[in-house]
Amino acid sequence: MKIVIANGTHEADFIIKKFKKDKHDLIVINSDKDFASYISGSNRIPVLHGDPTKLYVLGDAEINYCDVFIALSTDDIDNYVSCITAKKVFNAKRVVCVVRNPKRVDLFKKLGIDSVISSTYLLGESIKNESIIENFIKTISIENNNIVISEIMVEDNYLLCNKKIKDANFPNYINISCIYREPEVIIASGETQINAHDKLIIVSTPRDHDKVISFIQRTTLDNE
Repeated sequence: MKIVIANGTHEADFIIKKFKKDKHDLIVINSDKDFASYISGSNRIPVLHGDPTKLYVLGDAEINYCDVFIALSTDDIDNYVSCITAKKVFNAKRVVCVVRNPKRVDLFKKLGIDSVISSTYLLGESIKNESIIENFIKTISIENNNIVISEIMVEDNYLLCNKKIKDANFPNYINISCIYREPEVIIASGETQINAHDKLIIVSTPRDHDKVISFIQRTTLDNE
């Protein structure tokens, strides 16, 4: 995934290390010259020194069509401006904004920010819950972790996109409970076609969870 991290200090450094470990494509922008140098040296990645609220800086960083844009400035308004610019001008698929004032959470969401987080401490868990990592996957476990329920969004380039369930050759360890196609919930049958941006609700065992994700996320490139 292409992930942009704009500003932030030690929390940015922590998140960069986590995402780098997961081998995501990272673009890092920081307006603090000294900390930009520190992050670059600490993580052995290039860091663009610049103000992420500026259109030309985001353009220079080539953030176009990024999967996630995360704004970590200590200034709430700066975070909002950079997120909205990334979303409206550069077509970021999802924008995440950290705010210090919790009263701005609902306001920023109404104004178009996908995820607004009022505490840096909650950032890692919120990213997980908001389905940013693993290509928009949500997972919960029930019955003492013996049953896993996953919500996986179908992307345009997935092999099963535009196929009927009966033609998708699902293995027996995948059980599609239902499909959420905004604003409807569809109880799937063999004749149900899977469309781009459908959210598949899948029941599996913990043992098969990784295989479920791998199967669903097979792309057209995998067959080339």
